[in-house]
Amino acid sequence: MYFIHRQGEAGLDWLSAEGLTDGAAVHGFSTRLGGVSEGCLSSLNLGIARGDDPANVRENYRRFCGALGAQMDNMVFSHQVHGDEIRVCTPADAGKGLDSPRDYEADGLVTDVPGLPLVIFSADCIPVLLCDPVRRVVGACHAGWRGTALCIAGKTVRTMAQVYGCRPEDIRCAIGPGISRCCFETHGDVPQAMERAMGAAAAPYIDLLPGGKFRVDLKGINSYWLEKAGVLPQKIVISDDCTCCHPDIYWSHRHTGPARGSMAAIIQLV
Repeated sequence: MYFIHRQGEAGLDWLSAEGLTDGAAVHGFSTRLGGVSEGCLSSLNLGIARGDDPANVRENYRRFCGALGAQMDNMVFSHQVHGDEIRVCTPADAGKGLDSPRDYEADGLVTDVPGLPLVIFSADCIPVLLCDPVRRVVGACHAGWRGTALCIAGKTVRTMAQVYGCRPEDIRCAIGPGISRCCFETHGDVPQAMERAMGAAAAPYIDLLPGGKFRVDLKGINSYWLEKAGVLPQKIVISDDCTCCHPDIYWSHRHTGPARGSMAAIIQLV
């Protein structure tokens, strides 16, 4: 599997992970390019709580969903709290987020319902999309450093197995653009959380810097959790793109602070 940048109308730029779905689903990871939002939210803001004009957000989704072939009216949004709650989504959830309130908190979503797009958000945190083309089940999770330490990616795999009977070895996973090891400089709280969760296995993903700070590889740790949950290494693809290195292409909270938009990653069974 590998990532490819794709182009849509009016400069829309987004990524897909080739080989992720084997035709069972449509999916994509947005960038910040090709929308109609203005000012510090220019241009493809897909966040509903960034202070944007709702009409702009809706047009941005029209463009992105249109490019993917996803059913915009049925989108189910995550309600992210940097936790490890996984929501099993049903037709009753269609439209929650853009058109109706979210009556749940969840950083992960799974479903076996065709035509129900699952939507997660990021602006440095790690977006993960999952697909089992055998059982025809999809999932999506948002892994900030807290969610990464809580093993949300692995828990999404286990939920797919427990609820739908998926075999982890059939599941394919795409770890999308997010802050990479090069830019994720932290104090001791982040590596300590990883060490508590992973023990000695955390060491390859943590660098000690002069002055006592650290760099942490969140993408690598999420791949580790997916493998521990039974996903085959050859069925995991990781985007090399660092959101903090490329603020001209991606939203980055680390680079710009809170005056910024949000990216979205979407996956939908067909």
